[in-house]
Amino acid sequence: MLREITQADFELFWPTFQSVIKAQETYAFDPTMSIEDAYQLWCVTPTKTFVYEDDGQILGSYYIKPNAMGPGNHVCNCGYMVADAARGKGVARQMCEHSQDIAVRLGFEAMQFNAVVATNEVAVKLWQKLGFVIIGTLPKAYRHGTLGYVDSYIMHKQLRTQ
Repeated sequence: MLREITQADFELFWPTFQSVIKAQETYAFDPTMSIEDAYQLWCVTPTKTFVYEDDGQILGSYYIKPNAMGPGNHVCNCGYMVADAARGKGVARQMCEHSQDIAVRLGFEAMQFNAVVATNEVAVKLWQKLGFVIIGTLPKAYRHGTLGYVDSYIMHKQLRTQ
């Protein structure tokens, strides 16, 4: 079930968040970030944040926010994290599909992912299956925890036609 996050949910989600940022494979977040700073970043700053809950377990979370301000605020940005135990079970797909519905309800015209790490092949393929297109490559823009400098992609999907 997907629903809006609570602070108690974030505390349950924190081990997943920590695991993802400490791996330094997908997110350009400080791997030593505190739970308070992480909560601010993931839950307070965005427009909305959701959790994927199954049988009392928090299996994933995503946020949605404007990608830019002013004349660019019709394009949203999202970030997704899935617990290790839930990978390959369709959680990311369901969260991305849900986020697109929410984006349209919130009035966004398009969705853009600013920094999809190119070596995160599972995510790149999933986003492409869901209609996202790579519109740019940032050469060696991400310092991967084990692979060193790798490319990042900007991915985009039009949600509504004008």
